[in-house]
Amino acid sequence: MLAVLTEHLTHCATVKNSTTRSWYSILQIALVVVALAHLAYSSGKKPKAYRDINAIGHRVIGYPTGVGNWYSLDREKEIGTQVSAAFEKSTSLLDDPLTESYLDRLAQTIARNSDAQLPITIRVIDSEDSYALTFAGGHLYISRGLLLHLQNEGELAAAIARGVAHTALRSATGEATRAHLMETAGTVIGINPPVYSTDPDLAHTLGLLNFRRKDEFAADYFGIQYLYVSGYAPECFISFIQKAWPASTTTAHAFSSFPPRTERLDALQKEIKEVLPKQSGAVTDTETFEAFRKRLLGLPPPKPSPRQPTLIRSESQELN
Repeated sequence: MLAVLTEHLTHCATVKNSTTRSWYSILQIALVVVALAHLAYSSGKKPKAYRDINAIGHRVIGYPTGVGNWYSLDREKEIGTQVSAAFEKSTSLLDDPLTESYLDRLAQTIARNSDAQLPITIRVIDSEDSYALTFAGGHLYISRGLLLHLQNEGELAAAIARGVAHTALRSATGEATRAHLMETAGTVIGINPPVYSTDPDLAHTLGLLNFRRKDEFAADYFGIQYLYVSGYAPECFISFIQKAWPASTTTAHAFSSFPPRTERLDALQKEIKEVLPKQSGAVTDTETFEAFRKRLLGLPPPKPSPRQPTLIRSESQELN
């Protein structure tokens, strides 16, 4: 990434057209800020506050508002409301007040023990497929298939904690900002995305892939903290990752938005050892979860989905 930026900045000095030089100057600042944010995620060294679970709720994580994130919290909330409303019009949601109430209580518990600056809402997609989505503005969706795939409340809390972490990181609007920067660099002043490809759309996607993987690593890093502070055993996060992301081939890793599972598990084990103090009385399962799961199993089955199931994915929308 930095090598590509250096090449672009060097080229800027050779451009003679004043208008183009002005665009280069503006984008120099934008690209360098994004690169610095990238380095912050890439580095093994994290700010002290990120390792201090007592600072949760009093720290700002992710890409800062400004060049790193063009969207204010109010604007993100507005966009999230619009995106989720459109999504729900085209998606079958589970209409069961008891299920929704239980999940909402659990989500609000996690949210109170997080760095999220936006309210959290959670809905159930009535699908046998196993996946979860996090949209801008704190809108979380989890499929019935994934809920039935989980074995205890700790694993369910872990799934929710990752979504809350993406909200705290403001992953969706951060990614949209980076996408707009790359699009501007490519279409306004002719900078090619830093990916070797003859397909512009693929190049653009792969150019953002490294950033998205860093965001997924960060969602693991902060999600397990939120799970721990909410009173659940951090090992539940490990078992959730193992269930939701089965081992895949090297080829699949190359185009996945998620880092390799082994790397994620190693990083989580290290965090448990070095960051999270040993705790007694941590929750793994509850009778409430068992009643919840039994109720889900007793509900009429959802309509079959025409697409192939995927275990879990966390998506951010293209934002304008």
